[in-house]
Amino acid sequence: MSKDIIAIWAEDKNHLIGHKDSLPWRLPKELKHFKETTMGQVLLMGRVTFEGMNRRVLPGRQTIVLTRDKDYQAEGVIVLHSKEEVLEWFENQDKTLFIVGGARIYQSFLPVSNKLLKTEVDGVFEGDTYFPDYPEADFELVSEKIFEKDEKNAYNFTVKELIRKVA
Repeated sequence: MSKDIIAIWAEDKNHLIGHKDSLPWRLPKELKHFKETTMGQVLLMGRVTFEGMNRRVLPGRQTIVLTRDKDYQAEGVIVLHSKEEVLEWFENQDKTLFIVGGARIYQSFLPVSNKLLKTEVDGVFEGDTYFPDYPEADFELVSEKIFEKDEKNAYNFTVKELIRKVA
């Protein structure tokens, strides 16, 4: 089985991904998709994203927190300090690495991601963090699944899987 580096995120129609270090919407079905997709694998996030989750480690997944702060410590996570350290760690293990934010972490790891799992939320929200631009032409859509809004999920959303085209 090949291991992947996968950027996974949800965005609104304007590519908004965050508001005050949290999600701008509440979509339990989307969170369930995230949990099922990432279970048993490794999550990479920046310190601000981790702090925005109240330093909560998601069960069933290993978490790497990337920070420039050499003194940063957090219980239950691996703390690394550079993209190079993360990639070296990745090469020496056998799990898939999910890039889960924030914007600077996505920006740094998109060039080495071979797959994207993008959730498009059918709405426009208030927020302060946007997904970075990336060369969409480098990726090919391989699947999409539409989730209809219901009593617990106020918005329709679509999960798209894209893989990097081989040059």
